[in-house]
Amino acid sequence: MGDSSDLRRLPIPSVPDTLSIVNNLHPEVQAPATGAIADGRSARWQTHREERRRELIKSARRAVHALGSDASMEEIAAAAGTSKSVFYRYFGDKAGLQHAVGEVVLSQMQRKIREAAQGAQTPREGLLAMISAYLQMAETSPNVYSFVTRYAPVDAESHQGSAAISGALGHFFDSIAEMIAAPMRTHLGEGKEAVIGYWPTAAIGLVRNAGEQWLSTPASAAKPDQEAMARQITAWLCVGIAPELSPASAA
Repeated sequence: MGDSSDLRRLPIPSVPDTLSIVNNLHPEVQAPATGAIADGRSARWQTHREERRRELIKSARRAVHALGSDASMEEIAAAAGTSKSVFYRYFGDKAGLQHAVGEVVLSQMQRKIREAAQGAQTPREGLLAMISAYLQMAETSPNVYSFVTRYAPVDAESHQGSAAISGALGHFFDSIAEMIAAPMRTHLGEGKEAVIGYWPTAAIGLVRNAGEQWLSTPASAAKPDQEAMARQITAWLCVGIAPELSPASAA
């Protein structure tokens, strides 16, 4: 053991020296910066909110399917096992919820319609495939279809909500009109800009109005099934109603 005088000559680190040693540790063992912690928490919270929002949209869709398109926010929230204040927090109002559910439903319909038309050999086959897919998805849940395609009367004064819903619908039907126009351009060739520019939009109006009336018609022997209705609408679009007119009515 050395002399006690040697021990007295050893330097004793001061507080600043000790802090310097800690602050100069290898970066891998240093504590993360406060900003990094905040950013991580913010990202996790945003992810949680997005997941919760998706869950609420699914719950609302199931509730509307079961309860009807006129279901109130309170009824939807009760079916989802939560309070309506939670839905208001995430969607603002019923129009906001309609818009959120509509984005999901219409996106799914758009994808199914596009997939249905991909195997068509002619524009008419493509029309039939798209109309069939549209009617089939709408018939799967008429309540949900009605919920996302019409404006809630209780919120009729909310211009912002109305604009959001019409915007989602407008985007959906614009995309379908372009799906119709694309094969027409190939099939008709040059010089048919007027037909290609106007007819697909007019066709969408006929398909939607005829389809929605068909959906709302009570079941009976006179009501055509989904396949027959799709073929009938396709015939109206491609041929018109001339074949249905008798000589007597045409005179």
